[in-house]
Amino acid sequence: METDTHIRYRGRFAPTPSGPLHFGSLVAALGSYLDARVAGGEWWVRIEDIDPPRCPQGAAATVLRQLEAFGLEWDGKVLWQHRRAPAYQSALDRLVEQGLAYACSCSRKQWRNYGVYPGWCRSGVGNAEAPCAWRLRSDLGEHPARFDDRLLGTLTFDPAALGDVVLKRKDELFAYQLAVVVDDAEQGMTDVVRGMDLLDNTPWQRQLQRALGYPRPRYLHLPLVVADNGQKLSKQNLAPTLADDERGIRQQLFDALIALDQAPPSELAHSPPREQLAWGIAHWSAARLATAPTRPAPQES
Repeated sequence: METDTHIRYRGRFAPTPSGPLHFGSLVAALGSYLDARVAGGEWWVRIEDIDPPRCPQGAAATVLRQLEAFGLEWDGKVLWQHRRAPAYQSALDRLVEQGLAYACSCSRKQWRNYGVYPGWCRSGVGNAEAPCAWRLRSDLGEHPARFDDRLLGTLTFDPAALGDVVLKRKDELFAYQLAVVVDDAEQGMTDVVRGMDLLDNTPWQRQLQRALGYPRPRYLHLPLVVADNGQKLSKQNLAPTLADDERGIRQQLFDALIALDQAPPSELAHSPPREQLAWGIAHWSAARLATAPTRPAPQES
């Protein structure tokens, strides 16, 4: 069923603590924060540390300190995904019982020329001696997959073009697609506001929500911030970390409002975070967002 719009708004920011936050992270966090606050709703933080090898010691604490420095105060307790394996396993067991998830022994090297995994293990594990991942059967989902985005309207995806996504890896770590769906449902999230890079993950997540009987939240995918070379700002691309001095914090928060097409007055750039956020809440409109998928990163002064 669709999310009951009479339920109070609850949104979240869910960073992976593979390093400190950068400007692109700030734009995503700020967009989700303002969208929640203007609705009089809650804004929660989830630390998506489900993949410990990618999460250096102390990175999550740095992320939380950065959010606090920019005035982005959250509701409720921080949820840590590395503590949630039993909940994810329970959901996977239900999918297996329904015939929607299957064990797969194939390696990426075996199917790399196909673009997406061709589903060889759907009718049985190809190599019983090899370690297995668990995959979602995209061929049993909605065809075509449709969902509404508040910015982009109704979108249609072909599940066959997306392939059978991994839900649990061969190293026994659960994958993002399953974890995010379970956590959004158990935390009662009504709205998901996140970057455009996650847009094509939504059909898998909608399929999982339907199969597991979860409410389906509303979605709003925000334009991505890109560097001069056109690449998305990311930790892998060595995006600069957020400022930690007062002047830099004020300027970057102001720049994030600009990146979100909110057209703040120039004098707001000199205001402390709480004043900028108060302005943002009073003036936030998702309708102002342009549908262009990217925004250039601001030039360092």
